[in-house]
Amino acid sequence: MGIDTAADERLATRLAELRVERGWTLEELAQRADVSRSTLSRVERAEVSPTAAVLGRLCAVYGWTMSRLLAEVESVPARLVRAGEQRVWRDEATGFVRRSVSPPHGSLRAEVIEGRLPAGADLAYDRPSVPGLEHHLWLLEGELELTVDGEPHLLAAGDCLRFVAETTRFRCPGPAEARYALVVVVP
Repeated sequence: MGIDTAADERLATRLAELRVERGWTLEELAQRADVSRSTLSRVERAEVSPTAAVLGRLCAVYGWTMSRLLAEVESVPARLVRAGEQRVWRDEATGFVRRSVSPPHGSLRAEVIEGRLPAGADLAYDRPSVPGLEHHLWLLEGELELTVDGEPHLLAAGDCLRFVAETTRFRCPGPAEARYALVVVVP
């Protein structure tokens, strides 16, 4: 069963292009990203959509933010993006939903992302997509346990955590989903 949307197919194509641009084989990329060769092959052939964790690892290897990668597979970003036109990406494995509220642009350094994590979901990133990224996470609804470089922070609605991290883990203890705004500032 393949990927259903044109945007997901463009993502698969772009991921393959990035690997080829660097002259890497699937095996080399698999070693660099710590993702199996078979998974990478299926992602690049648009047979499966990558999970957030896999996409995060690939972005780390390429030195790109996830928003930059996702924006590249979209048309040229407009100055005004209506709510119904904002890019939404779903990780079917975890239920994580990521909305690019303000698509990145080459001359801008910050982007705003809305994240939704269902109750019980657990999402870990073992490396930053771009080293030195500054994050400001503002929890809008629910509860979220955010572990930054091994230090857990239990956030309640209204709390804001600023961090630069090597590793992060997002866990929603429930009973409701966690919804947050994340501002990412590229160094």
